[in-house]
Amino acid sequence: MRPMRSFGGRGGGGGVPGLETTASKLAVGLVAGSVLFLVLRYQGAGNSVLLLLSPNTVFNNFFLWQPFTYAFIESEPFSILFGALLLWSIGGWLESYWGAKRLVMVAVGCTALAGYVLGVVGLFMPLPAGYQGGWVMGSVLWVAYGLVIGKGQTNFWGIPLSGNAFAGIGAGFVVLRVLTAGFLSQLPHVVALVLVFAYVKGASPKRFMLQLQHWRLQRQLKDRSKHLHVVGKNKDKPDRDQYLN
Repeated sequence: MRPMRSFGGRGGGGGVPGLETTASKLAVGLVAGSVLFLVLRYQGAGNSVLLLLSPNTVFNNFFLWQPFTYAFIESEPFSILFGALLLWSIGGWLESYWGAKRLVMVAVGCTALAGYVLGVVGLFMPLPAGYQGGWVMGSVLWVAYGLVIGKGQTNFWGIPLSGNAFAGIGAGFVVLRVLTAGFLSQLPHVVALVLVFAYVKGASPKRFMLQLQHWRLQRQLKDRSKHLHVVGKNKDKPDRDQYLN
């Protein structure tokens, strides 16, 4: 999987992002978090599960760190290595396009916010425990990358296709997991993809606040206009300027 567009990472030759980028730090964080979880689990430490996302405990037990820690954990070697490569490569391109701050806001923000959304749902109904989120964050960047390119061209393992199609493939993997493992097992993926789609398509908090301010201004102007009326022309007096009261 090699995008036709240059990743543009700093310090990386041939368009490959360098190790000093924020994307590479996310990749290292996924590897480090996964190794820590596996070591704790191997030692039989019961607190290793506290690093995973259990929606029913996020707010009920105030385990508010879980939506962040689960984002950097996978337990299968393939998921760890491929997930880290995905964060490093696609994340590097998005970092060159968006900047480091926005990359973190999308990658970690959407993944963590999905965890908090499920935590709210968990206040009212039981949900599965022990979600791992490394692939959730990877899927978020995969879909975001495709949506940013849009109708432009990239490729998937040498097959040229549009960015929208690339995003559809990422979403399709989640659909396949839903069909094979069940909807509840993929809840963080589903919620996170909805969030990243909404964000990339313009439903950002900043835009929402601007639209809210615009709506309030329109309401104020409309209310003030109700008190205005046109002063009719008085034919008994010479012409003069007419004003609105």
